[in-house]
Amino acid sequence: MHSVQLTNISKKYNIYDRPTDRLKELLYRNRRSFHREFWALNGISFNVERGDSVALLGPNGSGKSTLLQIVAGVLRPTKGSIRAKGRITSILELGSGFQPEYTGRENVILNGVILGIPEIEIRRRLDEIADFAEVGDFFDQPIRTYSSGMVIRLAFASMINVDPEILVIDEAMAVGDRRFQLKCLDKIRDLRSRGTTMLFVSHDSKMVLKYCQNAVLLNGGEMVMKGPVEDVVPAYEDLMSELGIVAKKVFVQAK
Repeated sequence: MHSVQLTNISKKYNIYDRPTDRLKELLYRNRRSFHREFWALNGISFNVERGDSVALLGPNGSGKSTLLQIVAGVLRPTKGSIRAKGRITSILELGSGFQPEYTGRENVILNGVILGIPEIEIRRRLDEIADFAEVGDFFDQPIRTYSSGMVIRLAFASMINVDPEILVIDEAMAVGDRRFQLKCLDKIRDLRSRGTTMLFVSHDSKMVLKYCQNAVLLNGGEMVMKGPVEDVVPAYEDLMSELGIVAKKVFVQAK
């Protein structure tokens, strides 16, 4: 059964050389064009089966993050359609939606409500989330008093401890200390074993081979290849080699 269906997904951005060009276009009521078109994605189609773990691979600027944002509902495609069956939890820019004057507890509740999770369910999980985040008594202090590491840990804990049906991760674990990274990877392993559908962006081939079943290779907004990770990862590494780029080991290697 398909958990996520992407059909001919394309995303266009209008590029203006000068800020005034946008105003000129409005004044001419779009009868004259003062922009260049940039297609970040062009005709991307693939399905993700329920319980599958899929990595999005490709060099910087290939459209990986844009595609994840479309899956997460942050962006709308210019063309094409997306269907998702299940509650989507996205780990994109950790902590970006937190309110600095609210406490950690209040932000976790607010974040859950935004995700569509009943407040009573969130409150049942507060102790679990606080324990995972390891913020101690700061859980009831304003976010503005947190260090950047504490914000990241709390944001990750609040997103991953709500039993997501579809989990979207954009290299959010590339930050934080080694011990917390390993803890996050253990949690992801647990979710995968329970049938959570996952979409990753990563530059770490070893992490992809360990945690993902399938992969999609993107380049220049186009889908180059889709298939088992054992087939796609070598193609990704060959592409990076051709471009003169060494794949960075962004994620810590789980043991």
